[in-house]
Amino acid sequence: MFSLLGTVAIWTALTGSGWLIWKGVVLVRSGAHVDLAPLRLPLRMLVGGAVAAMVVLEAAILGNDFTVSYVADNHSIFTPFPFDVATAWAALEGSLVLWGFVLAVFVWVTARTVGREPDRLGVGALVTLGIIGLFFFGLVATVANPFEVCVEAAANSCAASSPLPWASASGPLNGAGPNPLLQNHILMAVHPPLLYLGFVGLGVPFAYAMSALALGIPGADWLRRSHRATLVAWSFLTAGIVLGGWWAYEVLSWGGWWAWDPVENASLMPWLIATAFLHSASVQKRRGMLRAWNLVLVIAAFSLTILGTFLTRSGTVASVHTFSRSPIAPVLLVFLVLVLAVSFTLFAFRAEAVTSSPRLDSPSSREGSLLLNNLLLTTFASVVLVGTLYPLFLEAFTDQTVGVGRPFFDRFSVPLSFALLLTMGVGPVMPWRFARPSLVWARLHGPLRFALAMGALTVVVSSRIGWVVAAVVTGTFVIAVIVRHLWERTTEGMRRRNSSRIDELRRLVRADPGYWGGQISHAGVALVAISIAFATNLAVRDEVRMSPGATVAFAGYELTYVGSSLEAGPDRQIQGARLEIVREGELLGELTPRISAIGGVTIGTPAVLTRGSEDLYLTLRSISPDGIILQLSTSPLQWLMWVGGLLTAAGGFVALRARKAPRVPATAHV
Repeated sequence: MFSLLGTVAIWTALTGSGWLIWKGVVLVRSGAHVDLAPLRLPLRMLVGGAVAAMVVLEAAILGNDFTVSYVADNHSIFTPFPFDVATAWAALEGSLVLWGFVLAVFVWVTARTVGREPDRLGVGALVTLGIIGLFFFGLVATVANPFEVCVEAAANSCAASSPLPWASASGPLNGAGPNPLLQNHILMAVHPPLLYLGFVGLGVPFAYAMSALALGIPGADWLRRSHRATLVAWSFLTAGIVLGGWWAYEVLSWGGWWAWDPVENASLMPWLIATAFLHSASVQKRRGMLRAWNLVLVIAAFSLTILGTFLTRSGTVASVHTFSRSPIAPVLLVFLVLVLAVSFTLFAFRAEAVTSSPRLDSPSSREGSLLLNNLLLTTFASVVLVGTLYPLFLEAFTDQTVGVGRPFFDRFSVPLSFALLLTMGVGPVMPWRFARPSLVWARLHGPLRFALAMGALTVVVSSRIGWVVAAVVTGTFVIAVIVRHLWERTTEGMRRRNSSRIDELRRLVRADPGYWGGQISHAGVALVAISIAFATNLAVRDEVRMSPGATVAFAGYELTYVGSSLEAGPDRQIQGARLEIVREGELLGELTPRISAIGGVTIGTPAVLTRGSEDLYLTLRSISPDGIILQLSTSPLQWLMWVGGLLTAAGGFVALRARKAPRVPATAHV
């Protein structure tokens, strides 16, 4: 039954996508007057079909219907909650159903927005989203169908399946379950959907940009109409990247949060370009500049999401994130090439309509600093792109296998990151058009002195390592500039209105949430930079052998192996080593790193003790009656990374509270 319902749902969404494209094109060509009534049924089919497909897939999983091939291959009756729910996106086919579901949400929101301002630009955007839906629902209906019927059962999986929902079913009594790495931490249930909200959401500004190009509509109206969707996508993508790093830190037993893994890079690249786009879009809306550049950025951001989907789900690259191999790699590559070819062909034909814009008055200005910000972000993204794709191209053309590791990425990313921090500190206090040096110095000299003092304090109290001191100086500089600006503005308001500082703070943020949301994000990035510098440069690592009852000293801690633990389940066996942690005579608690055997696969689950100054990170390498082998490490200020990363995402959500800018006529220069 679930196979039939799911198949009908996917074909309904696919039909709705095609119908939306056809009706939308007819509507756009009919003239200036736009009536959205012909689009209502196609939109309902697209959205309803996508939502129904997601619901049916979840119902099949939670109902343990192993006659559905995807359920047989990726679920087990022993999969615990909430990982049974997360099984819906644990493998390729289900993740594409999730992609379609998220796309349907954005299509629905976009349609409501267009309904308030019905015009050819909005309808063109819906047509573009329909094309995207046609491709992805087409994938699910053909080469990546999770609703195929299992017609030949294996021991714990489906040996053969049929796309015909009326085929005679023969499912196994139980399935294999998801990959063990995907069922031992709650962030697995959260991290992928957040990334998909970011990836799919970037399709909305792309859709508006393509509509503006195809219809020859100049101006910044497409930016205004898609701004909130861009912020939503960027905020969720930021949160997804941060929680993905947290997941890796808590699950992968190596004490790190970022390894420049190809799939990690796949999420970072569109984030960098989307960040550049958010900054340069403000220049176009304020000064009418960077029109062509913004179109290039939005095309690049969406194209990188397709590339990211290819790297994540095709199985082409070796990665801790690629849990299955699939036949969709060529299809995704063809779609990526088509997106790039069509987008830049449209851009080339409409170049005369988008490249005429005011020139930069002075590099010493807000727009000048934002241009520098864009240059650094796009350079950063280009470095990551080259380092990620170079091994793939080399293997494809020469049959040689090479790896591009941390040294390459660090060599470029570290200086670029410090340059970005400096522009984040200076840029927001620069006036538009032209900044007098005396004015800029008046706004920056106080924060600069404070930052240098914090750097000196770091040398005295903590570390003389250059990168650590530089991170403290630049990070505190960014935060100090924000705090100084906020303090001055609230003080001025207090004097004028005789109000409290808290009241003025609320009034100030409510008056311009877009600006202050950006400053919150800047402060979050600064905290992340400080945390990375400390955790990377000041970590201490060791590996020890311990017999029962033994005590070892490590980095100021005393660890005593007090015994082992064993948890047995129908599909898993979990062994743990219980260790008491003492520092300076005070018992801090007990940690139990574990080794789990799930479905025949052995994985380690570290134990982490978080303190104000650092994390103590324990990884169990082996355990026997004679003792254990334990890997020990510290990670200074690691908690600051999670706080800073989530604060960065929160800034985007704060900026969403900004009131919509008034509509600008298409022919106006803003």
